[in-house]
Parts: sequence; structure tokens; C-alpha cells
Amino acid sequence: MRARLLILASAVAMLGWGTVLPYQYAYAANTRGWGSLAAAAAASLFSVGALLAAPVGGRLADRLSPVAVAVGAKLVAAAGAASLVVAGSPGAFLLGMFVFGVGITAANPAQTVLVLRWVGGGDDRRRVFAWQFTGQALGMAVGAFVAGYVVDLDRPTGMWPAFTTAAAGFVVSALLILLAGRGAPAPAHADVAADPAQASGKVATRDALRLIWANPALRWTALVTVTLALGFYAQFESGLPAYALTVLSVHETTIGLAAAVNCVVIIALQMVVVRLTAKRSAPALLIVVAAIWTFSWVLLALASQAPGLAAALFVTTFGVFAVGETMYAPVLNPLTASLAPQGMVGTTLGIFTALQTGFSAVGPLVAGVVLGAGLGSVFVGLHVVISGLALFAAWRLRRVLGAQPAPAPAVTTPVEAALAA
Repeated sequence: MRARLLILASAVAMLGWGTVLPYQYAYAANTRGWGSLAAAAAASLFSVGALLAAPVGGRLADRLSPVAVAVGAKLVAAAGAASLVVAGSPGAFLLGMFVFGVGITAANPAQTVLVLRWVGGGDDRRRVFAWQFTGQALGMAVGAFVAGYVVDLDRPTGMWPAFTTAAAGFVVSALLILLAGRGAPAPAHADVAADPAQASGKVATRDALRLIWANPALRWTALVTVTLALGFYAQFESGLPAYALTVLSVHETTIGLAAAVNCVVIIALQMVVVRLTAKRSAPALLIVVAAIWTFSWVLLALASQAPGLAAALFVTTFGVFAVGETMYAPVLNPLTASLAPQGMVGTTLGIFTALQTGFSAVGPLVAGVVLGAGLGSVFVGLHVVISGLALFAAWRLRRVLGAQPAPAPAVTTPVEAALAA
């Protein structure tokens, strides 16, 4: 039941975020007349807030109750979204977006810790993470779809329903997590650090980075995390649509169709893929993800050479990317947590989230510079190289983990979230 509530909380939160994400740039730049600079700064500040909040949220999840951290962070996100309703100046809007980013991202490491604490067993955890990712994709898609009927970018108040829905979604998400945490069991023995300083969450950030960097498997996992983020997620919202419009010359509706196909493929295949890959190691699946994303960028290169098929190939590419996502989402966080230093699961997850967020924030800038210079082939070629580097890093990670002795069986909490196989 607790896992189901966590999944529902994730879906509801993303439903609210989905109402805002597709329209925030046009609202700030055109509807309010603040210009493209202010709109871009709002997106950047959202990413900066996320980058700063992830390590802090992770450390707090180690030091305090992860339920309290997740609930508090979601209420901060709700406050940030609500503040956008009354933001009457660029400065107020920028501040609201910053707070919004802080709240959304600070909750993520704590929610991951809760899954790891409440769900025992690798297969069950993969299944829960898969359902959580599917719920997020569905919530985002539904939110964006509904917002299309209630948002009016011709009026300054036209985004108020979206901002209000986003705030309400995060409040409801916080309440669901609070409900899930009632009567929760104490952490399993395996979650308790042998070092009292680590167990209390008092390890300095520099020492935490040193401990993480000292682990070769975590170093390769960090490289996989960064390169896979750059290989797709960093370009999902801006670079890929810009490439479609400027290089492939497809219609705007094709971009919306591609995003919809991406969500549909995830929802349709997520649990099927989890069943088919249940006995595969996480590094092996990450190798497959990197190979799929490399192939996706090659498809985009072919689209530029076949104008008549460009739209179809672009939509197909988003579907192929989604197949990789169904493997990526269920394994990366559990893998990172399993490699984390004792008593530093939340801290490690927070640092890795910050890495992913920080490098993802660079994606739109790279796309703007390269595509603005008319170098579409360079844009695609760069991402083929990045995806190839992810493939190499995942292969190295598999070799490093294969050379390590098998860990002793850990004591875990009972599986309270048995979901249908």
C-alpha cells in the first residue's frame, strides 16, 4: 500500500507540473511581455534551484525523516507554483520559478529513499520504480493535455488555472506521502551506517564527494548518469524540437505528436520490459539503453537526408527513445543506492541528481549555439558521440561490478508493496 501511495503521489505531482511546463516560456516572453531573456532566465533559474536543492534534499533524507523531507519539499514546490499566480513582475516570476525548482527536486532523493526503505528485493524495487516512472509520464501527459484546454496565452491571467493546478497537485502529493508514512517500519539494518557520523548525516559535503569518488563503480555510474542525461533528457524539451523545426522543417504539431508517442510507448511497454529484463543486471540494461539512444540519433541523421520521411522518422525516434527510458528509469536509482557508502544513500542520490540536473541544464545552451549556427549535423554527431561514451561507461561499469565479490545478503524490511507481476 505504501508503494502504491508513493506512485500515486508522483503521478499527481507531475500532473500539476505538466500543466505548467509546456506554456511557461510563451507566457513569460509573450503574454506578459517580459521578453525572451526573462523567459529563458526563468527556465535557467528553475534548473539552478533544482541543482542546489538535490544534494541538500539528499543529505536531509539521511539526517532526518525522509517522509518529512519529501512532504516539506513538495509544500515548497506548491508555494512556488502558487506564487506565480501573483507574480506581477519579471523578478517575482523568476523567484517563483526558482522556488518551484527547489521544491520539485529536493523531494526526489527522499522519495527514492522511501522506496528503498519500504520495498525489499531487487525485482520488487524495479517494479515500483517502473510504476513510479510510468505514473510520472502519465501525469505529465494528462496535465499537458488538460492545460491545452484551460490555458489562454492571450490574457495575463490565462495561466492562473495551470499555476493553481500545479500548487494543488503538490499539496495532494505531500498529503499522500504523509499518509503513506503513517506507522511505517523503522529502517532496515542494512540502511544503518556503521560509522555514527555517517549515520547521523554529519558527513561534510567534501567528505561525501571523496567517499563517492573513491568507489570506481560509482565513478563509472556517475559518467553513465551524466552521458545518458546529455544523450536525451537534456534535449527533450528544447534541442530536439528546435532540430525538428530548423533542420527537418516539420510542422509544430509533429513535435506534439512525438511527445505523445513517447509517453504512450512508456505507458504501454514499461511493465512488459520490467518483466522481460527482471533477471538482467543493471549495467547490462544501461548498455542497452545507451545503444538504443545511439541508434535513435542515427535515425535523426537519416531523417535529415530524407525530407519526405522526416516527420515520420522524428516521431519514430521519440518512440525508440522511450523504449530505452523503460529500462533506464527502473534501474539507475536502485543501482546508485546499492553502491552508496554506508549511511549515505540519500546524500549519494542527491549528488547524482544534481549531476544529472546540472548537465541537463547545459543541453539547451549547446543546442541553441550549434543549431543557431546552422550546424544540424554537428548537433546530431555530438550526441552520437555522447551516447557512445555512455555505452562505453556502462560497459566499464559492468566489468568493474563483475570483478567485485558478491556482497553478503542484507537484512531488509518485508515487501509491503507487492505489485502484480
